[in-house]
Amino acid sequence: MADEAVEHMRIEAPPARCFEVAVDFERYPLWATDVKEAEVLVRDAEGRGAKVRFAVAAMGQTIGYTLDYDYAGAPTEFSWKLDESKVLTALDGTYRFDPDPDPGAGDAATALTYRLAVDLNLPLPGFMKRQAAQMVIQNALKGFKRYLEAGGDL
Repeated sequence: MADEAVEHMRIEAPPARCFEVAVDFERYPLWATDVKEAEVLVRDAEGRGAKVRFAVAAMGQTIGYTLDYDYAGAPTEFSWKLDESKVLTALDGTYRFDPDPDPGAGDAATALTYRLAVDLNLPLPGFMKRQAAQMVIQNALKGFKRYLEAGGDL
């Protein structure tokens, strides 16, 4: 059974810019420290990655997986589901980008919600799987926030 983690974060960038960066998969290695490679295998009619292959550093090794993306909620949100992996049995998630509810923020800030369900094809206790899911989220979001707030130039 997959363990789900949810994180909320305020980002000093408009929701449209957050969405743009989040779907620019080839640039993930610039800001997502664990992502070593990202390759779009299939694009949708709008040119967005519909199937993307990743290679990430995890647990002292490189783990490969392929994700299928769904943009039905775009540009407010998009989701993904694990397509293929030897180590993972689930890696399903959602990015959601809402205007920051602070009345003074205007369109300049985003209230981000990130959901991730992870399950490994390894005999690990549940608490270790939950810690792994939380670590993946925290590492990804720190880099995402830093990249966006630096203007997309690290």
